[in-house]
Amino acid sequence: MQEVLNFLKALAQNNNREWFAANKDKYQSAAEAIKTLTGDIAKKLAATDNISAVKTFRIYRDVRFSKNKAPYKTNSGTVFYRAEPALKGAYYLHIEPGKSFIGGGFWHPDPKDVQRIRKEFELNPAEIRTIVSMPAFKKFFGNITGDELKTAPKGFDKNLEAIDLIRKKEFIVMRPLADREVINPGLVEDILDTYLAMRPFLDYMTDVLTTDLNGESVV
Repeated sequence: MQEVLNFLKALAQNNNREWFAANKDKYQSAAEAIKTLTGDIAKKLAATDNISAVKTFRIYRDVRFSKNKAPYKTNSGTVFYRAEPALKGAYYLHIEPGKSFIGGGFWHPDPKDVQRIRKEFELNPAEIRTIVSMPAFKKFFGNITGDELKTAPKGFDKNLEAIDLIRKKEFIVMRPLADREVINPGLVEDILDTYLAMRPFLDYMTDVLTTDLNGESVV
């Protein structure tokens, strides 16, 4: 993965079409390394979870409505989607010099899903508290992150025990990866261990989003 970091670092310093065209072979080599990495992850992840699709985002930026006219992304992002509708959430891998991370969860979820999750946290916060207190979860992620409201959402008491979670608009977990970890030969296993620590969180949220408040299936 060193060649990937090297290419992305050079691209960040030369983010223009002329440089990219002159270094297209380096881009293709880096893209192939990412494809091999994510393919290996997907194969091994499929042994423990039902993955419906793997998507690595294109390096080309859409600059039509952006003040930043740099034509290329200086990172590589890949999503491993769990099979809907029975499973919810996704795994994510972000490779960028000095800013890599392993993540997952629910980014920009549907408002109806956010409301369902909030109601579950209001009714019974003990289960999610137990999950985020698990040693593996604390080791890798610390806590649930994501955009949140500054105060209680409409219809929720600001003094609720789980108001810190109820205020969230996204439910994401992230583990930073140092460059030395990215180039480590054990990267695939490290990523899989991190995703495994994420599973109780994803499975719990799946249970919430596939049932109503009475525990009856809605899928």
